[in-house]
Amino acid sequence: MAQVQIMSVIGSAVPASLRALGLLACWYVVRDGEQISGPLRSLPDAQALSRAMLDGPLGA
Repeated sequence: MAQVQIMSVIGSAVPASLRALGLLACWYVVRDGEQISGPLRSLPDAQALSRAMLDGPLGA
């Protein structure tokens, strides 16, 4: 079974496009150590995507 995790980044690791919006942190969904999502603006968004990955055909 694939291991899906949420990774957070802060400060200069946040993409410039999000920093320009005033965001100082963002989240990524990672499966088996490989990034599978773009930067997400909120932890709840990352959690929802993570759950969808685990419940969907790719997570089964």
